Amino acid sequence: MSPLPRTLGLPDFPWDLLTPYKNIAAAHHEGICDLSVGTPVDPTPMLAQTALHEAADAPGYPTVIGTPEVRQAIRRWCMRRNMVDPGDAGVIPTIGSKEAVAWIPSMLGVQAGDTVLFPQCAYPTYDIGARLAGATPTPVDPRAPETWPDAQLVWLNSPGNPDGHVLNLDELRAAVQWARDHDAVIVADECYAALPWAEPYISQGVPSLLDPRVCGGDVSGLIVLYSLSKQSNLAGYRAALMAGDPQLLAAVVEVRKHAGMMVPAPVQHAMVRALDDANHVATQWETYRRRRELLLDALDGTGLVNDPQSQAGLYLWLRRGEAGESAEQTFARGGGDSWSIVQWFATLGILVAPGDFYGEAAHGAVRVALTASDERISSAAQRIVGAVSKGW
Repeated sequence: MSPLPRTLGLPDFPWDLLTPYKNIAAAHHEGICDLSVGTPVDPTPMLAQTALHEAADAPGYPTVIGTPEVRQAIRRWCMRRNMVDPGDAGVIPTIGSKEAVAWIPSMLGVQAGDTVLFPQCAYPTYDIGARLAGATPTPVDPRAPETWPDAQLVWLNSPGNPDGHVLNLDELRAAVQWARDHDAVIVADECYAALPWAEPYISQGVPSLLDPRVCGGDVSGLIVLYSLSKQSNLAGYRAALMAGDPQLLAAVVEVRKHAGMMVPAPVQHAMVRALDDANHVATQWETYRRRRELLLDALDGTGLVNDPQSQAGLYLWLRRGEAGESAEQTFARGGGDSWSIVQWFATLGILVAPGDFYGEAAHGAVRVALTASDERISSAAQRIVGAVSKGW
């Protein structure tokens, strides 16, 4: 009897649980408005398309570390974000950021008996990456490092998916200090940093783990991940990057060489153009801002409130409020039934994601993505307003 296949002990893929609600939403006479996933729908900027075409003649294998041009573009991008320049040895392109999230613990030598910390309200792949390495995934409050158990690796996600929370300079400094006191590595997923919705982040930018005011100019023990999927609509290109401690990245590169994890040469060329151009990023920000405001206005009167700490990213993070309480009180209270909210949206032909997908701390909330066309967002807003007018 063959010993294969073996189970890795992974949880069921959560989005499969949404299928019944997707069927309800799809039956709506005006069609489904799928706001359950963060998949970009707007056109890939022409500058990236042109660059991809220019580099289409690529008969040789690309390098894992990336071309000199893409590494220099990553470094320029770091400096524009007020990050420490980690040098050529401290940057590499990656095949999207999800593969990095899933495999970094293994690439850095995390193993059975080790502990990986991640935010208690979080994208599921942080948990999965720890499990793939055989380690123990442990959710924690990212703003309270004084409560964290000993660990070998810590994930931060700011701006956060799904909740849009942003860690400020003091909170990032506290995390770095904890990691250095406990000889741990911190990896920060910052892929929504180009989408701030509140001050001071709109005018000053979302702070990075590699900001010199956070790390003291020392990148040791620190890695930042970033993706061009959101800011540049390059999800289909699988274009992302790592920046940080050259020693840690050397270990990552060694594994990636053996595994053949190389970003295609044409994609690297497109990354250079996208990283160097701020105009298309500003245009996309404005598109998402307009969609966000339209949905928030429509939700007024539903009893659903957006998290007041949701200050950046691609999602609304909603809970059902109770009479007489503020939004702050609603989110401090927590709890509730996510699926009843999912059901209500589905009857309007709108599919959203339940908080249950993002950890126990997220129960009772739903995530509403801004990544649908203007027409679908407008249709969703009109349906919500119509439901309110009928006395939901």
